Amino acid sequence: MNTLISLIINAVLSLCLISIAFWLPHLNVYTEKASPYECGFDPMSSARLPFSLKFFLVGITFLLFDLEIALLLPLPWALHLTNTTNTMIISFTFLSILALGLAYEWYNKGLEWTE
Repeated sequence: MNTLISLIINAVLSLCLISIAFWLPHLNVYTEKASPYECGFDPMSSARLPFSLKFFLVGITFLLFDLEIALLLPLPWALHLTNTTNTMIISFTFLSILALGLAYEWYNKGLEWTE
């Protein structure tokens, strides 16, 4: 019961803070804030470099599979529990979903750096 109350309070507080941040106006927005600062001199070139979307997607994929490792690390200790079949079914389902995601990304050439 305490956990449920804590979750509800956290969810309500988060939604309140997000809505306040969304509805408050952005203050002090002018061109000097958006320009890069180079020791008082005018910038030599644009500081806004284009960001590769492919790099972003590969980074997100790396984070997903890194999270997979973090979630599967306690598996050997979980096998010492009394209900090992349930643990194995859950971990096999988790690995199957990730394998299907990897196959989908491979099929759609999401892992190719150059097109």
